Amino acid sequence: MESRPLRYFVAVAEELNFARAADRLGISPPPLSRAIRLLETELGVTLFARTTHSVALTPAGTVLLTEARTALDALEAAARRARRAADAEPKLVLAMKADGDAGLLEALCARYAQEPAALPVAIRLSRWQEQPRLLRLGEADAALIYEPFDRTGLDAETLATEPQVAALAASHPLAARDRLVLADLGLHPGELPRYLHEIRCQGHDLAQLLTLTGLGRVMPLLPASVAVRYPRPGVVYRPVSDAPPAVLMIAWPQQSRSTATAALVRAAASVAEAG
Repeated sequence: MESRPLRYFVAVAEELNFARAADRLGISPPPLSRAIRLLETELGVTLFARTTHSVALTPAGTVLLTEARTALDALEAAARRARRAADAEPKLVLAMKADGDAGLLEALCARYAQEPAALPVAIRLSRWQEQPRLLRLGEADAALIYEPFDRTGLDAETLATEPQVAALAASHPLAARDRLVLADLGLHPGELPRYLHEIRCQGHDLAQLLTLTGLGRVMPLLPASVAVRYPRPGVVYRPVSDAPPAVLMIAWPQQSRSTATAALVRAAASVAEAG
């Protein structure tokens, strides 16, 4: 199967309109429609349920959309990795959210530099949960990331497990307590993934998030290492007894055959074990 029909299919599947998809692709609707028909013939399935007024994905089309996106991302990633490998001064790109390293980054880089296969490390600072996409697109070789995250196409290894604490404005009534539970924050465990996602997406970096915390706008749960490394006037940190631990992992693409990336993973595991 060639990539062009897949790109055509994804455009139609996302637009659910042949005219809009054709405009997006820079072609006219008739050749796009013919290409989709040929793809359906090749696969032996119907991908779209068409009427004069609507276009909808069939069950087969829904499955192919997921697989086609993955395949096209893999092709783009392969091209990016090939171009990066041909650089006159190749580097290993490590993606992470600012301050999302549990204090391990300095030791990790020092240990990695001792590896025979080590390359210069370029840190790619990313938004919350952006690291998996960067890995799948070939824009990063490895990532430091807290669970949970989308592991599709990725391998990962645990580096650190630590308690979570609630960050509160010093003026908040809960700040008078020595220890909290999730119910104090109006949460139960099943709501935690959504809560963490919503809170962390409000700030692009830790400084912004703690500023919002000091203003009483948010009460984020953060890894305990943050409380140790980032004391801040107007913000207090309190243990949350029933919060699940924060788990920091190093992740990399499953298809990676890079000796430099493998060396980084070994170095990370060594630092984690020593720590």
